[in-house]
This record gives sequence, C-alpha cells and structure tokens, in this order.
Amino acid sequence: MVALACAWLVGAGRAAEPPRRTSVVLILADDLGYGDLGCYGQKRIQTPNLDQLAAEGIRFANYYAGAPVTAAAYASLMTGREAVRAGAPGSAGWVLRAADQTIADWARAAGYATGLAGGWLLGEPGTSGAPDRKGFEEFVGCVTPSSAHDYYPEYLWRWEGRTGRGTNILVYENVARKRGLYIPDLYCTAAQNFVRIHRPDKFNAFRPFFFTLADPLPGANPEEGRRSGNGMQVPSDSPYSTEPWPAPEKNKAAMITRLDQDVGLILARLKQLRLEEDTLVLFASLNGPHAEGGVNPAFLQSAGPFRGAKGSLAEGGIRVPLIARWTGKIPPGRVCGLPCAAWDLLPTILELIGTGRPAGIDGGSLLPSLLGQSQTNRSAFLYWEIGDDAHLQQAARSGDWKAFRPAPDQPLQLYQLTSDPGEKHDAAADQPALLARFEKFLTHVRAPR
Repeated sequence: MVALACAWLVGAGRAAEPPRRTSVVLILADDLGYGDLGCYGQKRIQTPNLDQLAAEGIRFANYYAGAPVTAAAYASLMTGREAVRAGAPGSAGWVLRAADQTIADWARAAGYATGLAGGWLLGEPGTSGAPDRKGFEEFVGCVTPSSAHDYYPEYLWRWEGRTGRGTNILVYENVARKRGLYIPDLYCTAAQNFVRIHRPDKFNAFRPFFFTLADPLPGANPEEGRRSGNGMQVPSDSPYSTEPWPAPEKNKAAMITRLDQDVGLILARLKQLRLEEDTLVLFASLNGPHAEGGVNPAFLQSAGPFRGAKGSLAEGGIRVPLIARWTGKIPPGRVCGLPCAAWDLLPTILELIGTGRPAGIDGGSLLPSLLGQSQTNRSAFLYWEIGDDAHLQQAARSGDWKAFRPAPDQPLQLYQLTSDPGEKHDAAADQPALLARFEKFLTHVRAPR
C-alpha cells in the first residue's frame, strides 16, 4: 500500500507539472561580417563553436541586418519593425519610445524570465528606452554609445528587477585606465549565471527564460583607434600572434575567435544543465564589418563576396550571419536561402513562445523555415534606408533582385544577387518592368504604415 501510495504521488506530481515551454538565448555580435565565420566561408579565422552550432542547426544565407549601423539595427531587431519605424534618433543615440514594445516586453508578459548582458544603445536610465522599461527584469552592461564600445569601462549599469533598483557599478579592475577586466568576459559569465539561476525546474514552476547577450565583439573602439591607430581591443592576439598580418587584423581575428569561445562556454552551460532540447539558440550580427580601428575588411574577407561595409546599404553593410539551433526540433546541417531580416526575429520568437504576431510590426515568423517547412507569410519587399531627406540612401530586396538608390537625385540601380552578389553590374536598363515595380514601392514606402 505504501509503495502504491508513493507511486500515485509521483504520478500525480508529474501530471501536475505545467507543459514545458521553450527558452530562448539570443546572442548578438556587433560588426561581425558575413564572411567572418568558417561556416560562411572564412579561411583564416578559427570559429569552431559557431561552425558546430551551424552544423547542429540551420544557417541563413540571405539574412539581413535591420540597418547598416548598430543602434538602428538593434532597434529594428528588438521591435520587429523596419529601422525607420522602430524609434527616433535622440541626443544619446537611438531612443525607443514608450509605445515601442520589444521581444523582452512580450516574453515577460508571457511569463518568461528576461535578462540582458552587454551593450544597450536604445535608451539610457530614466528614458523611455531604458532596458528596465523595455521588458528586461535583469540587466548588466553599458547604456551609452561611447561606453558600449569601450572594452575596459570603469562603470557598468545594473538593474535588478527583484529589488526594483538601478545602480552604477564601479569596475575596480579598470579604474584609472587600468585594463584588468575585459568586459566581454564579464558578459559571458553573466550569461552563464543567468541560465543557471533561471533554469526551468520544479522550484520555479518550470518558468522559461529569454536572455540576450549583446556582445561588443568584434566591434572597434573608435576612441582607442583615434588614440593609437588600432581600435581592436583584445587582451591578446593569440592564436594569431605569429601571423604576418598588420596588428589591427591580428587583433580583430583574435576578437572573433574570442567571441566564438564565449559562445562555446554558453553552449556548454546549456548542455551541462540539460537544456539543449528546451532552448532555441539564435546567433546573429547586428550589422556588417566596420572599416574603423585600422582594419581593412577586405584583408580578412569579412564582407564575404559582397561590396561595402558598416554604414553602407551595399550587401557587405547589411547581409550578415544568422544561425539557429533547437536540438531535436531544427533538422541539423541545413542552409536556408530565404531572404529575411532582423525584424523577422521578434515574430519568430513570439510564435515560439505562444503569443502570436503583434499588430503593427513589419516582420514575419521564420519558425516554418526553422522547422524545415515552406514559408508562406513573407513580405514582397525588404527595405532599408539611411540618412536624412537631403542625403537619403535607399535599398530594397524582392526575391533575388535588389534595388539601390545612393542619393535622392540619382537613378535607381538594380542587381541580380544570385548571379551578381558583389553588385558589380547594374541591370536597370535591361529590366524596365522590374525597375518600375521597385520605383513604385520606393515612392510609397516612407508613407506612414
């Protein structure tokens, strides 16, 4: 009778468990180019963990940043909207408005634990775009553009939802320009600790989590670049110390490999906690490779087969890596050629966690592609712009074709990206009907939607 009673209690406990929901880890690199990873064709830089992540999941070959610059790209990704509709430029950068809802807002409303470590360029403390006002229960990192690009900051901002307090934390190791604590190391540790502390289990009613690591790697520190000519800050250029490369290139390569190692540590923690089958891991770059800090992007083939770099609407400035792994759900070793963009990640994650597609966004869920199914909810065009009205650049992609207008008074250029990924041959004169279709779209795209 005792044995039967115990068995009944165990069975009852299992029956009472809520259904397991999938957690999400979103890892964002800064200024990582399409060609910076081995799985995207890089030959000089070692990225074994990200290559393995792609082998265990899916790699997107036609994924685009939300914008060619970091803050606008970040806003687009977090809100599921094209950058021009995702916020408003402010004195401190791109500040999200009170009405702008982020992935974290939706995830928290759905019962998820939410956290962020790294740079946040969308609102300083006290503004409408501060991380604690955009759905993150826990945050540690930098909240200004200058500090977000400093790899040895003296202060970090910490928000604890449990206490409802935000505080500036002094990083003693970096006081008086000392370089004792390389800040990506701290962010990686914070990511591992968040996953460990918020692991779904019976003690927290199997509450899932949404965590974002916004890593500054491998972005340059412009201030350091102006001071020394080499803005690629890293404790060591290993394992490239003996390479006959210029110092900035060795440092950048070391930063990318260090980013890869940090990803490996986070993946190892998920494996240790047996969370691989219950966690979607997304890795993406916010925008293309930079030409700051003394680095020549062409040296390491960072832009892959494309022209342009950060700040440009050419392919090299906006086409970037996206890798997803969800063990047991995403078939391994796949490459997806679907054209998609950063604003698609919000509806993808929200469909996964069960909230559905919010109204007023521009993105569409990529979940069918992740699961090996056909996509039917794609927008006819992807759209980007940069600059003010007098210096506006515009670009749009539809299918395999891309249109680019370098200035308001210049003619529209047209490229067939499958046969001409480097955008070398303007086909506008040969495709009048297609050109007219793009012209019509660009005429109306800036109207309120």
